Amino acid sequence: MRLRSNQWRKLRSIVLNLATTDSFYGKKIREWELKVSRMNRIEDFIAQVPFTVKADIQADRAAHPPFGTMLTRAIHQYTRFCQTSGTSTGEPMAWVDTPESWDAMLKCWQRVFDAAGLVKGRDRIFFAFSFGPFLGFWTAYEAAAKDYLVIPTGGLSSQARLEAMARYGATVLCCTPTYALRLGELIGEASGVERMGLRINKIIVAGETGGSVPEVRERLEKLWDARVFDHHGMTEVGPVSYEAEDMPRQLIVMEDAYLAEVVDPKTGQEVPDGECGELILTTLDRTACPLLRYRTGDWVKKKLHRGRLILDGGILSRVDDMVVIRGVNIYPSAIDAVVRQFPEISEYMVEQRKVDAMDEIELLVEMDGNIAKSALKRLESKLRDTFSLRITVKLVEPDSLPRHEFKARRWRLAAAE
Repeated sequence: MRLRSNQWRKLRSIVLNLATTDSFYGKKIREWELKVSRMNRIEDFIAQVPFTVKADIQADRAAHPPFGTMLTRAIHQYTRFCQTSGTSTGEPMAWVDTPESWDAMLKCWQRVFDAAGLVKGRDRIFFAFSFGPFLGFWTAYEAAAKDYLVIPTGGLSSQARLEAMARYGATVLCCTPTYALRLGELIGEASGVERMGLRINKIIVAGETGGSVPEVRERLEKLWDARVFDHHGMTEVGPVSYEAEDMPRQLIVMEDAYLAEVVDPKTGQEVPDGECGELILTTLDRTACPLLRYRTGDWVKKKLHRGRLILDGGILSRVDDMVVIRGVNIYPSAIDAVVRQFPEISEYMVEQRKVDAMDEIELLVEMDGNIAKSALKRLESKLRDTFSLRITVKLVEPDSLPRHEFKARRWRLAAAE
């Protein structure tokens, strides 16, 4: 198979090069006592190379600040800086790239745009984010700038962004699902910008699990009268997957740029087709700061389609996001799927606390006061039917919950009772 052969050619070159260096992986290869010259196929690599976890990288950065020892080139050859959001650890990690590694990631993003059916020279892409130090912002923008008119809107308010969309005839919106919902709910009387004055017909979302959640997609497509396309990537590895026009809610992994595995997080073994597991990635083109068998923490459903790996339903959740409430496993994305069935809810937050040594959750919601009472009862009923669990829902004052432009943080720990 040509794909597997090309993956092995790239991977073998990376491992042979690392084995001769004093880098993070060079030391690990000697520590693991790997016989690199005797590796003849991908299966040998998987069998012999342990997983890399985020804690390994953090420890290396702490011992060798600020960039650690993962770099394969002299630092003066690196021209790009980005960092993670730190949402899972509270501690952002910096990443640097050479022009070659950066260009490899731009090519991946160009495939995202191509798969969504964008037309070069015609579409105008509106980037509704702040342009902070996160890799996805810059790689998406620079890749798009090669073929499309790009409109950056860092620093603008939501109102100003809607007005700019209308004024400049933007046809494609790029942002997180949360922010696309927020902007969409402002269309009309709240902003003075009517839907008929907008030309947006496609929305490319990333950064959160919501892009492939049916209830979120349905609400977005109704608000905007546009087609939603999901995508996912990570600052640590780059742009990983895309959604094609004829395969909704299916993320296609760019396997020529990544060796991907889906494993049982407890056993570390590959799961069968149709089963769920943790996504493991090895970078094949971002060679200036490679990662080998990196545990992404993304919980996905493996699907093989014509020999290619598909993430069925997109990124389902984070492996460490699951909480157990009175014996019931609950993922934040499942709560989000229920809440998005109620368009009258403008924002929500989940509070988790200990009550008599047991975990409990309560849903705080903002909604139109005129319909709040009936909607609260319907929401409580829907939550009970979905999870076989009574979850308290509490109405809070309008605009009292935080709004999010990038990754939404809707789950917080409250003081124990």
